[in-house]
Order: sequence, then structure tokens, then C-alpha cells
Amino acid sequence: MQKLLIAAAFLGLCLTTQAQAAGPADKYAKTCAMCHAAGVAGAPKKGDKAAWAPRLKQGEATLLAHIKTGIRAMPPKGMCADCTDDDYKALIKFMSN
Repeated sequence: MQKLLIAAAFLGLCLTTQAQAAGPADKYAKTCAMCHAAGVAGAPKKGDKAAWAPRLKQGEATLLAHIKTGIRAMPPKGMCADCTDDDYKALIKFMSN
């Protein structure tokens, strides 16, 4: 019984560590890439500095508002329902560079 508890605790620790390790590249691949990799419906492509420049000029607060409420073809929260504001900021930085 004790070995089972130790194994369960270890597994839980591993899963927690994996979840925390998911950075912007992982979240991008799981949620944003479906549109931003190909520029679907006018979505600015990852790394396209010219497309991102006017958006970045709008400021962080405006970009976060657009993400949360949706804009044009982008749905609210951009397919990342569990993202925090910090996640969105990291994703913006990741995609715009």
C-alpha cells in the first residue's frame, strides 16, 4: 500500500511539473498555430514583424482586450480558454518575434 501511495505521489509530481513546464511554444502549438501559422482569416503569422507592428503599437491592454473578447475571425480567448494574462503576453511576444 505504501509503495502505491509513493508511486501515486511521484506521478502527480511529474504531471504537475509537466503542466508548469508548458511555455509559450507549447501553448502556441496547441492553440494559436492552427490560425497564426498559416495566417488563416488574416491572422498575423508567427514571426511576421510587419504584420505584428501595427498591432503591437495598439498597446498591451488593447491586445489583451482583443484576445479576451475576440476580434474579427478570432474567437474569444483565441482557443486558449485556460490561458492567463501572463500566458497571453508571452504568446504575443512569442508570435511577434
